[in-house]
Amino acid sequence: MELSTKGRYAVMAMVDLAATQTRETAPGLVCLADIAHRQQLSQSYLEQLFGKLRRAGLVTAVRGPHGGYRLARPAAEIAIAAIVAAVDEPIKATRCELGGGGCMAGAVPGSCGERCQTHDLWVALGQRIEAFLRGVTLADVIGGRTGAVPEGAVSA
Repeated sequence: MELSTKGRYAVMAMVDLAATQTRETAPGLVCLADIAHRQQLSQSYLEQLFGKLRRAGLVTAVRGPHGGYRLARPAAEIAIAAIVAAVDEPIKATRCELGGGGCMAGAVPGSCGERCQTHDLWVALGQRIEAFLRGVTLADVIGGRTGAVPEGAVSA
């Protein structure tokens, strides 16, 4: 699956923001320096990501010495897929596209190219991942309701 650090870091930071707001009795603003410190991420990188998250309507920002960020909607209304999409991160499990290498590397514009035998498998996996992330919210992650299978519970 092609999900770069951009998508993962955005989700980590948004979960941190949501969890911080949930813990506080009067949810206020959370500064990126605090999130960066807690998550061990670059503050300047988070500033870039939060600009995109703000433009996507997922967070609101207040500038100034006592400024920071807060969720624009309740955590239960923000799907993980929306966060990933906001930072321009495609959710796909295949590189099979024109100019992208993979099974269609030899294809030329205007032609279909040849698909590898596993193409449909990876496309279906990408669709399932995207559907899963659409069904999981920030509140689910904070509450431990991600549908993850407990370690050791998978049988052969």
